[in-house]
Amino acid sequence: MALVPYEETAGMGLQRFHKPLATFSFANHRIQIQQDWKQLGVAAVVWDAAVVLSTYLEMGAVELRGCSAVELGAGTGLVGIVAALLGGRV
Repeated sequence: MALVPYEETAGMGLQRFHKPLATFSFANHRIQIQQDWKQLGVAAVVWDAAVVLSTYLEMGAVELRGCSAVELGAGTGLVGIVAALLGGRV
């Protein structure tokens, strides 16, 4: 179980979740995700796990071309966006 403080001042590492935009570079694309922690909570921010999985996919660990994927309950959808950029049907 993880404890996630909801206040901006709760921890230095959590301040990025309170920024309105998260920007990433995957598959030769710049991806900007809007975040809204205050109104939508934990489902509206990009979590480290999504960044790690996106990096793993970009490394070519899984062949996505011609494959179909459904992303359910994945917060902002970063992994699905990256999978689509890498040739998957998401």
